[in-house]
Amino acid sequence: MIIEYHRPQTLDEALSLLARSGLKTLPLGGGTLLNRPSDERFAVVDLQALGLNALERRGNSLSLGAMVTLQALLESPGLHPALDAAIRHEASYNLRQVATLAGTLVSADGYSPFATALLAMDASLELKSATTPASRMSLGDFLPVRGDDLSGRLITSMTLPLNVSLAYEAVARAPFDLPIVCVALARWPSGRTRLALGGFGDAPVLALDGPEPGGIEVAARNAFSQAGDEWASAEYRQDVAATLAQRCLLAVTS
Repeated sequence: MIIEYHRPQTLDEALSLLARSGLKTLPLGGGTLLNRPSDERFAVVDLQALGLNALERRGNSLSLGAMVTLQALLESPGLHPALDAAIRHEASYNLRQVATLAGTLVSADGYSPFATALLAMDASLELKSATTPASRMSLGDFLPVRGDDLSGRLITSMTLPLNVSLAYEAVARAPFDLPIVCVALARWPSGRTRLALGGFGDAPVLALDGPEPGGIEVAARNAFSQAGDEWASAEYRQDVAATLAQRCLLAVTS
């Protein structure tokens, strides 16, 4: 339950509010998560006035403000078709209009196509607080510690590499369902290859990050060796992940 609402006009003011003790205070972006009914009492800091919605190309990278919506990213020029597919798989058009990059990543679970694709791309985040200098954190380091590492800290931007080839594949019960298995593979001009798997657990998993893609099917199977739940067995996910990983590899090397 939201019991206080603040709309600061500066980033410093927002960070001071988030650093308060006593009452849990959370950043409010698109509100797709915080506006859900809850018995917990908390304050929100609306980020709309802080100018965190810019998209800027910087050499071989794309800098994205934390308040950029999924739809704005989808409509940005030159977006890789595989990332386009992952965003469309993540949320419907109406949700994409309000869901922000930061909010989507903070709330993402292992079934998130968007987080899976960004993990493969080795996306990085900038975080700021009222008491410490700005710092950067890879998405791979951020996802496991989201629950206890954001107190008083705010994601202000995300950086994506543009000089990668990317492939995304998924299997779901129906075309618009979240995936039982999804696979994203990014490959750099140097040959560096990152394979991320989604469709299970609390967060996507990084199955491979190496100078070349050797053993990619084995890596996919190993990463999902314990990935059984009520929707699919671990053996099924292993088989599908290995097949999709090989398909993604062919897409980025052909």
